[in-house]
Amino acid sequence: MSTARRRPGRRGADAGNRGKILAAAAKRFTELGFRATTIRGVAADAGVDPALVHYFFGTKEQLFAQAMALPLDPGAVVEEMLAPGVDGVGRRLAARLLQVLDETAPANPVLALIRSATAHESAATMLREFLTAAVLNRITAALDVDRAELRAALCASQVVGLIVAREVVGLPALRTTDRAVLAGIYGDTLQRYLTEPL
Repeated sequence: MSTARRRPGRRGADAGNRGKILAAAAKRFTELGFRATTIRGVAADAGVDPALVHYFFGTKEQLFAQAMALPLDPGAVVEEMLAPGVDGVGRRLAARLLQVLDETAPANPVLALIRSATAHESAATMLREFLTAAVLNRITAALDVDRAELRAALCASQVVGLIVAREVVGLPALRTTDRAVLAGIYGDTLQRYLTEPL
């Protein structure tokens, strides 16, 4: 039985180049948004030929989807939010959001989605799907509340508003206020949307 011969080092080089491309793309999409990011620019930042970007990822949309992989597992976040019970779920959600924003700055994939969502439908869809389908709808379903879809949408509006005001616009009071204080303020609003009568 014969085995196919591989060129030595090829797999490692491919993995290294792929990682460099993803890192460069995440940075560009975050800083410039979808429209202003080009395959050529990503390739230049990664130190590779643009053809290699196309080889690994296909289109700019496909590159965007893979580069914007979030630094958390939505399923694990939902479990983490719900495990202690209904009380305090809003504050836990706000605290986790702020923690992720602080730990992943400045190359936070959510920022790239928000910046791109106003001009590109696929980015808006990705943001909507992540916030509602992957996280908030699952939380409201587990809470077994009425008007679950509306509750999830109201929470999403708070989350996006906080991210835009704090990270994109850079309102000083939101950037300098202690994270625990912000989590309490926003968390109480999220809690109301999630569990109280609408």
